[in-house]
Amino acid sequence: MQRLPPHRDPRILLRRDATAPTPPAPPAPDPAPFSRQPLPVIPRAGRGGKAGAAKMAAAWTERSYLELNAAARGPPRRLREVVFSPPGTAPLPAGRYGDSAGGFCYQESAQTTSGDTVELVEESLDVNLLNNAVRLRIQGCPFLPGGVHLCEVQSHLVVLLVTGQTVHRLLLPHPARMYRSELITESQMQSVFTDIGKSNFRDPSNYYVIPNVPGLASNSVASAAWLSSEGEALFALPSASGGIFVLKLPPPDVPGAVSVVELKQSSVMQRFLTGWMPTAIRGDCSPSDLPISLSVHCLDHDAFLFALCQDHKLRMWSYKDQMCLMVADLLEFMPVSRDLRLAAGTGHRLRLAFSQSLGLYLGVYMHAPKRGQFCVFQLVSTESNRYSLDHISSLFSSQETLVDFALTSAEIWALWHNEENQTVVKYINFEQNVAGQWNQVFVQPLPEEEVTVRHDQDPRETYLEYLFMPGRFTNAAIQKALQIFSQGAERHMDLTWDELRKEVTLAVESEFQGSVTEYECSPEEFWQLQVEFWSKFYACCLQYQEALSRPLALHLNPYTGMVCLLKKGSLSFLVPCSLVDHLYLLSNEHLLTEDDAAIFDDLEMSRDVVCLVQCLRLIGESISMEMAFIMEMACSRLQPPEKAAEQILEDLVANDTENVMEEIHSKLQEIRNPIHAMGVLIREMDYETDADMERGESRAHHLNMRLNLTQLYGSGTAVSAVCWGVCKIATIRFLICRDLLILQQLLLRLGDPMVLGGGQLFQSQQDLLHRTSPLLLSYYLIRWASQRLASDVPVDTLESNLQHLSVLELADTAALTPHKLGKVWPSNPGFLFPECLMGSCQYTQLQEYIRLLQPWCHVNMGSCSFMMGRCYLVMGEGHKALDSFCQAASEVGREEFLDRLIQPEEGEMVSSPRLQYYNKVLRLLDMVGLPELVIQLATLAIMESADDWRSQATLRTCIFKHHLDLGHNSEAYVALTQNPDPSRQLDCLRQLVVVLCERSQLQDLVEFPYINLQNEVVGIIESHARAVDLMTHNYYELLYAFHIYRHNYRKAGTVMFEYGMRLGREVRTLRGLQKQGNCFLAAINCLRLIRPEYAWIVQPASGAVYERPGASPKRSHDGECMAVPTTRQIEILELEDLERECVLARIRLTLVQHDLSTAAVAGNSTPEETVALLVRAGLFDTAVTLCQTFKLPLTPIFEGLTFKCIKLQLGGEAAQAEAWDWLAANQLSALVTTKESSATDEAWRLLSSYLERHPSQNSLYHRCVINKLLAHGIPLPNWLINSYKKVDAAELLRLYLNYDLLEAAVDLVLEYVDAVLGKGHQYFGIEFPLSATAPMVWLPYTAIDQLLQALRESTTNHHNVVLYQKLHEKMEDYQQKVSVATRDRLYRRN
Repeated sequence: MQRLPPHRDPRILLRRDATAPTPPAPPAPDPAPFSRQPLPVIPRAGRGGKAGAAKMAAAWTERSYLELNAAARGPPRRLREVVFSPPGTAPLPAGRYGDSAGGFCYQESAQTTSGDTVELVEESLDVNLLNNAVRLRIQGCPFLPGGVHLCEVQSHLVVLLVTGQTVHRLLLPHPARMYRSELITESQMQSVFTDIGKSNFRDPSNYYVIPNVPGLASNSVASAAWLSSEGEALFALPSASGGIFVLKLPPPDVPGAVSVVELKQSSVMQRFLTGWMPTAIRGDCSPSDLPISLSVHCLDHDAFLFALCQDHKLRMWSYKDQMCLMVADLLEFMPVSRDLRLAAGTGHRLRLAFSQSLGLYLGVYMHAPKRGQFCVFQLVSTESNRYSLDHISSLFSSQETLVDFALTSAEIWALWHNEENQTVVKYINFEQNVAGQWNQVFVQPLPEEEVTVRHDQDPRETYLEYLFMPGRFTNAAIQKALQIFSQGAERHMDLTWDELRKEVTLAVESEFQGSVTEYECSPEEFWQLQVEFWSKFYACCLQYQEALSRPLALHLNPYTGMVCLLKKGSLSFLVPCSLVDHLYLLSNEHLLTEDDAAIFDDLEMSRDVVCLVQCLRLIGESISMEMAFIMEMACSRLQPPEKAAEQILEDLVANDTENVMEEIHSKLQEIRNPIHAMGVLIREMDYETDADMERGESRAHHLNMRLNLTQLYGSGTAVSAVCWGVCKIATIRFLICRDLLILQQLLLRLGDPMVLGGGQLFQSQQDLLHRTSPLLLSYYLIRWASQRLASDVPVDTLESNLQHLSVLELADTAALTPHKLGKVWPSNPGFLFPECLMGSCQYTQLQEYIRLLQPWCHVNMGSCSFMMGRCYLVMGEGHKALDSFCQAASEVGREEFLDRLIQPEEGEMVSSPRLQYYNKVLRLLDMVGLPELVIQLATLAIMESADDWRSQATLRTCIFKHHLDLGHNSEAYVALTQNPDPSRQLDCLRQLVVVLCERSQLQDLVEFPYINLQNEVVGIIESHARAVDLMTHNYYELLYAFHIYRHNYRKAGTVMFEYGMRLGREVRTLRGLQKQGNCFLAAINCLRLIRPEYAWIVQPASGAVYERPGASPKRSHDGECMAVPTTRQIEILELEDLERECVLARIRLTLVQHDLSTAAVAGNSTPEETVALLVRAGLFDTAVTLCQTFKLPLTPIFEGLTFKCIKLQLGGEAAQAEAWDWLAANQLSALVTTKESSATDEAWRLLSSYLERHPSQNSLYHRCVINKLLAHGIPLPNWLINSYKKVDAAELLRLYLNYDLLEAAVDLVLEYVDAVLGKGHQYFGIEFPLSATAPMVWLPYTAIDQLLQALRESTTNHHNVVLYQKLHEKMEDYQQKVSVATRDRLYRRN
C-alpha cells in the first residue's frame, strides 16, 4: 500500500521538462470516497467527438514511460501467517485458479493471491511501515482471481474476500484513525495489519459458505464486492445456472441473517434468448448469460452491476430493483467472423472509471484468437432513466495474452505477455490519439543471461559486482538461489545485503573447493573452474529473478495518476520520460512516425532534432562493449571525455563494415542547422541554474511545505524507486551525451560547410564540445552516486558525527528532496547532496564523489575542498584535511554552503568572513583532537587578522592552549607573551603555572624570563600556594625557586618562612614538621646571604592563608560575620628571630618523633606550650634548651621532673620500666644501670644534677622542688636538704613551717644555730662563724619565733614540749654568745 498524506502529490518521482506540455491532471478524488453520488446525465451530443480530439493532437505529445523497480536492498519482508479453516467446506484441488494480484488506494495497497493464500502488503512512500505484510490462508478454499476487494469507510478498511467456497469480511483500522496528525514526523509507523491477528474474521457473521443453490459457476472466475451505504457487505458471483447471485452479509456488530438474491432475466426473455442462441452457447453446463467479468458502480442507495457475459453481451443490473437496465451486444463494435460469434467469450475483460465531471466510463477488452480489441464507452442516460452506451473509441492490439488492463477517463493501460513470454506494457490516450498508436513503456529488462569475464578479471569479484549491483537482482531471488545452491543445508533468512554477499561467496567457494580434487592446477584451469561455478550460481539467481519479476497486474492510483506494476516479488512504478529520453528510447518505427509539431513549435527545428536523435541512435548501436568501456574508464580516471570520444570515433571508422558513417553523414545533410539542434538538445538535458533562482525557489516554499518535504519519499520503497529513477535517467543521458560527443568529433573531422550549415564557425563547434563534456561528466557522476551503496554506520560513529556537525552548526541541514534532479546537479550553486552524505557519515562515498567532481566542475570548489577536508579527518589524514580546509578559505563569502557555515551565533562577536570560517574549522579540529593542526591553522589565521586585536587575542590563546597541551612549553610561553589582550594573557599565564606544576616541569616554569609579568607570576603562584593543600602541591617551593633563580633572597626567605608557618598550623604531622624545619633552615640561609643590615623579613600575617578570594567569611559563635581588620601591625623578623623559630621547629620535631600522639598539638604550639609537652614526655634536656633559647624560666621543668620522681617512688614495676625510656632521652653524667640502681634513683640523680647545673636567683628551683615534694607528702631526701641548706636555710625553715613540719624545723634551727656558732658552718654555706673578728652573721628570727610560738601552743603534745625546751635553751645559749661577741666587737672597735 502506498500511504500518502492528503496534502502530498506522489507524482514527483522524476522531473517533467518545462518545455513539454503537461498532461491533464487526473481527476481529483472524492473527499468522501464512498459517499454515493447520482450518476451524471451525459447527453449524447455533449461530447466534442473525434474532431475535437484531432485538434488537440498538435498541442500534446504522449511520452514514453519507464519502469522503476521499488525493491529495497534489505531482507525480504517477513510475512506473518494467519490460517483459517471455515467449517462446512470440503477442500478443493490446488491449482484450480491462477495467481493474481491487485491494488487499492486508500491511499494505496496491494495484494497477491495464489491458491488458497492471499498476501496483503501495505506500502508507504513516506515512512517505513512496521508489520506491514501478512499471508492469510483459508485452507481448502482457493481464492478467485481478482477475488480480493478493499473498501474504505470513515473508520475502517474493509477487505472482502471471495474463494471458491466462501466469502469473507475483514475489518482493519483506518490509518486516519491510527494517526490523526496531518504532518508525519516519524520515520516508522505501524501498519494497519499490525493487529490483524486480533481481527474478528473468524466470527461467523464475517464469513459465509456459498450455498449449493444457486451455486457458484465452475467455469467463471468473475466476482465483485462492495459495501452498501448501510455498511452491508455484498458479493456478486456468477451463478451455476446462469446470471448473477448476490450474497449480503449484515453490517458488523448488527444481528441479521445472510441473504441471497439471484439476478436473472424474466422467463419470457430467457426463452426468447434461448430460441436464437447457438447450441454451443446454450448448453446446460454453460448458459449464455454467464458473466465472465463483473464490475460494480455504487450510488447513494443502489449499485449498478455490469456483467460481461460469454455471449459477448454487456448487461447492466440494478441491485436495488433487481432488474436488468441495459443489454448491449459488443460484437457490433468489432469486426466479427462467424467463428467468433459462435464461440463463447472467455477472455473478455471489463473495467470501470468514474469521473465527477465526465461520468462513468466502461473499458471492455474483447478477446479473439491472435488479436484483441479495446472498446471504450460512456454510460449515458436520458430523462426517462433509460441507459445506453456511447462508443468513444476502439483500439486494436495484436498482442497474444492480455494479463491486465486499467482504465481512466482518458487513458488505457495494458499489460501483456508476448510470444517470447516477455512483459509488454503500453498505454494510449483514447481521447486524443486519433491514429490509435500505443505509447511504449520501457520495462525493466531481465539481467543478462551470461556475464562476460575477461581473463584479466577475477571471476568472483566480477560476478559479485554484477549480482549485487543495485536494481539488478532482488534480495529474495538471491536468497532463494542460495538456498537451492546450498542444497538446503541452511536456511538463509533476513540477511542484509552485506551478509548475503558473504554467504554467497562462502557457498560458491565451498562448492568450488569441494570439487577440486587435484592439489595442483594451472592458473587457466583454476580460472575456468571459478567461472564455471559462478556461472552456475548466476543461472540459478537468474531463474528466480525471472520468476519474481513476472508482472501479475497493473494498478493505477486514481488519486494521483501513478501507475504501478504488481509482481510476484516486488512492486514497480511507471513514470513518464522527458522529451530527450523519449526520443532517444523510441524504436525507429515510432521515431519516424513521431509528430514533429508535438515536439517544438518550430517544425523545422523539430525535424532537425529528430534527425539528430537518429544519428545518435546510429552511433549508439554501433558502439561495442570495448568502445563503451573506453569512455567509462576515461570518466573514472578523470581523463578528458573529448579524447575518449575521438578514440571511439577512430575505432568506429576503422571497423565500419556496414557503412554506418555514410548513413550518419547522409542524415546530417538532412539537418538544416546541426549546431543549433545540438544546442537545443543540450539545453534540454542541462539542469544548471544560478544562485538567484535557487534562492528564490527556496523562499517560495513556505514553512509547512518545507516541513512536509522532510518526510516526503522517506520510506525504503520510495528511496529505492527514486534512486533507480535517477540512475535510469542518468544512464540514458550519459549515453546521449557520449554519442553526442562522438558526433561532434565527427563534425569536426568532416569540416563540411554543407553539413555544418552556412556561416557556422569552428568556435561554435568547440563551444558545443566544451558544453557537452561537463554534461556527460555530470550524468556520469549522478549515475555513479545512484548506484553507490550506502555504508552501515555504527551508532557511536553517528553520535560523533552529530557532535562534529553541531560544532559546524550544520545539524539542521535541509533534507535533500528527491523531487528535482536539479538538486543533485553538480554544477548548481546548491550543495545539498554532499551535505546529506556528510550528515549520514558516508565519507568514503563523499570522498569519491568529490574526486570525480573537482577536476572539471568549477562551482562550489571551496565547498568541495571543505568536504574533502572532513573526509580526510574521518580517515585519519589530518594534514591532508588541513590543506583542504585552507584551500576552501579562499572561497569563503562566494559560496552558499560556506556562507551558511560562517553564520555567527547569537551574541558572538562578528569578524571578517574568513576569520569566522577559520574559527569554525578550529573548533572542529579541536573536537577531533588534532592540536598540532589547530596550531598551524591558527597561525595562518593570525596573518588574516592583522587589524583585529580581539581575533588575534582569541587565536593566540588557542595557540597557547594547544602548545601547552602538547607539552611545547617554550612555544606556549611565546604565544602567551604575544597575546594583545591583558586579561587573556593573565588567564593563559595562570593556566601555564598550574599545568606545569601538575606536570612537575618546574624548571621551565622558573626559567622563563616573564618580561613585565614577574609580579603577575608571583601573584598567581602565591594565590595558588595559599589556596591549595600544602602536602599535595609545591607552589611555595616553586615560588622559592623562582626568587632564588632571580637572586631575590629576601623574598625567597619570606616565602619559605610563610610556608613553614602554614605547615605548623595546617599540617600537624611528622612529615609536616620535618618540612617545617627545612623551610625555616632555607629561610635562614636566604637571610645569611644578604648583608646584615638587610637581613630581615616582614612577619607574614597569620590570616594570609584565609584571606583569599573565594574563602568563606569567618563568623563568631553567634553566627555573625566577624569584621576583618582593615589594618594590621607590621612585625619585622630578623635573623635571630628566624633562628629561634628554627630551634623551636626542631624541638617540636624531636617531641613528635618521641611521641607521635603529640603531633596534633605540637605543630603550632608556642614555646611555653612546647615546654609543657616536652616535660610531659620526659624530654627535660630538650626542654631546658628551649627555655634557654627563648629565655624562659626552668620552673616547669623542675616541677615536672619532681613530679615524675614522686610517681616513680610511689609507682610499681610498670612505672619503673616506662621510666627508662625518657630517662635515656636525657643526658646523665654517669648513668648507672646496675641492679642496685633503680629508675627512681636515676630520676633523683637527674633532678639533683639539674639543680647543680642550673642555679637560680633566690634558690627558686630548689624551693619549687621542695614545694612539690612537700605538697605531695614526700620526705625530702638528705641530698636535697643538704643542698638547700647551703643555698638558703632560712627559706627551708619557712617551708617546714608552711607544711607544719615542727620537728624537722627544730632540728634545722638547732643545726643552723650550731653552724652560726662555728659547729659545721660549712654545711650551711657560712664562710665565717660568729666571732668578734668575723663578719656579722644572722639568724631568721621571725621564722624561729613562729616556730617557738607553734611549739608553745601545742603543750598537749609532750614531744612538742620537749622540742620547745630544747629550742628555747638553744636560743638562750645563742643569745648569750651573741652578747659576748657583740661586746668584744664593740670593745675592739673602740
